[in-house]
Amino acid sequence: MKILAFDTCLDKMYVVLKEDENVLASEIIENQGGKYHSAFLISTIQKVLGANNIKPQDINLIATNIGPGSFTGIRACTTVARVMAQQLDCKVKGVSSLEILARCASANPLVALDARKNSAYLYVDGEIKGAIQLEEVQKLVQNGNYNVITDNKLKPLLGGVSYQENDYRLGEILAELAVQEDGDGDWHKLKPLYIQPPPMG
Repeated sequence: MKILAFDTCLDKMYVVLKEDENVLASEIIENQGGKYHSAFLISTIQKVLGANNIKPQDINLIATNIGPGSFTGIRACTTVARVMAQQLDCKVKGVSSLEILARCASANPLVALDARKNSAYLYVDGEIKGAIQLEEVQKLVQNGNYNVITDNKLKPLLGGVSYQENDYRLGEILAELAVQEDGDGDWHKLKPLYIQPPPMG
């Protein structure tokens, strides 16, 4: 099975091509020259497929991050994933960035990402809890035995490890989780995970 996975929700863009258990390509793209990294998504996909002599029609499963994260990034990768799956008549699976980051902890993960408005997007005890006030997240961290995965903004407050300071293979984790994800892979059912409404204006 050939899997194309991509993620533009977080601070870097990940594009991964796998055939069964073998990683054929794993690209990481950062923001460049004032352009947000998602601007390079299509060209990176074309580069990865071309370098491995794989046609888009050969893809069996598309995997994408559905959020939370950058609203621009969520829109970019879910839209591209839906269009490609529709055009290629292949399966598509969406995975939350919180679930992806939870796989970076050795055990008992608590994932908290900045959600602004004095809150954090929270994943704990195997569930996405939504946007939770930071005071509540701090209490959980203090009272529980969690491995905390967070971002640069919340690390001073919550401790733990910032995913932004580590070279986690997030694209490869996304590809692995998509294979395990339930569902029939119908592109109609792929929706962005907007825990909070997009900012106005």
